[in-house]
Parts: sequence; C-alpha cells; structure tokens
Amino acid sequence: MKRRVDCYFKKNQLKEIDYRDVQLLSRYLTSWGKIKSARETNTSTKYQRVLAIAIKRSRYLGLIPAAKR
Repeated sequence: MKRRVDCYFKKNQLKEIDYRDVQLLSRYLTSWGKIKSARETNTSTKYQRVLAIAIKRSRYLGLIPAAKR
C-alpha cells in the first residue's frame, strides 16, 4: 500500500498562498512552466485551486515566465 503524503500547505498551516513568493510557486511548475497536478505534488484540492490562481496571477505580472524553453 502506498504511503499517504500530507499537503504542504496544511502541514505548515499556511492560510494564504502569496503570488509574489516565486520560490514557493516554482516548486509546483514543470520544467516547461506548466502547473503540476495535485496528484503529483500531493496538494489538497482546496489549496490546488488557490495555488493555480496564484501562479496565473504571478505569470500575468511577469514574476514567473509563462513558458520556458
């Protein structure tokens, strides 16, 4: 049986995901700049939605590149 890994945001009791925290957000992006799935990152559904919004907001402001090559 597979061991269940807890959500990073629940474990560290983070209430908000800041779109300006590029280092944290980049952990949830692939090398091509796509958002990793919740299954891959073990993020809960609630925080996966908030994370996606924060990444998109950060991309719009140019803090994170939209696509990498």
